[in-house]
Amino acid sequence: MPLDDWELWACAQQVIKQYGAKAPVHVAGRIGELATAGDLDGVQAWQAIAERVEQLMDYRTGRPLSKQ
Repeated sequence: MPLDDWELWACAQQVIKQYGAKAPVHVAGRIGELATAGDLDGVQAWQAIAERVEQLMDYRTGRPLSKQ
């Protein structure tokens, strides 16, 4: 069952809270692990989370936008 939009945003927020500036690296790693395992649904979910992480991060500083 696919995650709802609000669940994807919540996941992105949690990843940023837990990993900070390294959140994009963590997400990329998860996508790679799931792809290797053949979990296409998981890959799609984490790709959607990655899009939201990107929107929530300020890549000029590498910090979450909410902390500026």
